[in-house]
Amino acid sequence: MKVNWNSKYNTISVYSLIVICVSILFYFLASQIGSFSAKIGYLISIMNPFIIGFVLAYLLNFILKFYEERVLVNLKSFNKIRQSRKRMIGILLTYLTFGVMIYLSIHFVVPQLTESVVGIVNQIPQYMENASVLTQDLIKNFEINDQLARFVNEKLTEISAKLIAFISEIAPLIANIIMTLLSSIWNIVLGLIISVYLLLDKEKFYALSKKIVNAMFSRKTADRIFELTHRSNNTFGKFISGKIIDSAIIGVLSFVLFSIAKMPYAVLISVIVGVTNIIPFFGPFIGAVPCFVLILFESPTKAFIFLVLIFIIQQIDGNIIGPKILGDSIGISAFWILFSILVAGELFGFIGMVIGVPLFAIIYSVIKENVEYRLKEKNLPTDTKDYM
Repeated sequence: MKVNWNSKYNTISVYSLIVICVSILFYFLASQIGSFSAKIGYLISIMNPFIIGFVLAYLLNFILKFYEERVLVNLKSFNKIRQSRKRMIGILLTYLTFGVMIYLSIHFVVPQLTESVVGIVNQIPQYMENASVLTQDLIKNFEINDQLARFVNEKLTEISAKLIAFISEIAPLIANIIMTLLSSIWNIVLGLIISVYLLLDKEKFYALSKKIVNAMFSRKTADRIFELTHRSNNTFGKFISGKIIDSAIIGVLSFVLFSIAKMPYAVLISVIVGVTNIIPFFGPFIGAVPCFVLILFESPTKAFIFLVLIFIIQQIDGNIIGPKILGDSIGISAFWILFSILVAGELFGFIGMVIGVPLFAIIYSVIKENVEYRLKEKNLPTDTKDYM
């Protein structure tokens, strides 16, 4: 018996089969999510040295390129030696620079940070007493009714209890952090070794990647993958390196200004301001709020001066330092910056807040290109203003 195949129903059947298979796969993954997550976590733990090595190589590559393209290239004797030796000299200088930076941080910053944190912990009871006295004075001066006064006192007592509980948990927390770092030392050492090999043969690894992509995909698809890779590297490279340099400058500038103003815990609040400045948009606020509260316990006058200095620093950063270093490396509006920080921060924490903006900028640019390409095919305008 001859079967009459209908192309329409064949298409429907194929799509139905795909939907059923995908649904079964999704149900299997959802029902085994615990086991699946554990296996993924185990796989990531195995790959940790390679992840650390890749991240280190990517970040240190900026220093290597600076030495090779800006410093060593100007030396006549350097240009006469073989390429492999040039790379070895560049890598040696790169890791020496990296080591000096780590040493200076440990030698000068870490002891003062530790001293500041210990001082804050020891001063918390005094801070709470000062806050209680200030609250009582405000209640008397402004003649606040008894019900509101009781509410304020209850909240103050609740905050005191939480602070005392936090203090009691600091020691085990620090011990856990130290143990985590010690357990990760071997992975960090392996990561450093892997990063050296990656930097030594970075052109070879790049060529190997191109070879695999060209073998697996058509020429058009391969060219598109290379274009997206270059764009991603350019966006991430400019943003991450620019933000690190920008934040380092802001940290040093903050320390100078805070030291001149004789702010308490100048090193600690400068580090907080510098580190949180890496986060776009929210960074200055995230760093300024806890520092302001910390200084407020010491001196309300100094806290007000701190706000003025932070405002000045952010104006300098936003109008002079930031544009000079970063330029227009992102190319998305403030709304999408806010959106990307909130979503990526919720999914990946602090790392997500840092990389969320350049990651979204890449996705945004790809979607924008596809939309404009389809509009051009339909002979429609591509400028958003034409649709307003």
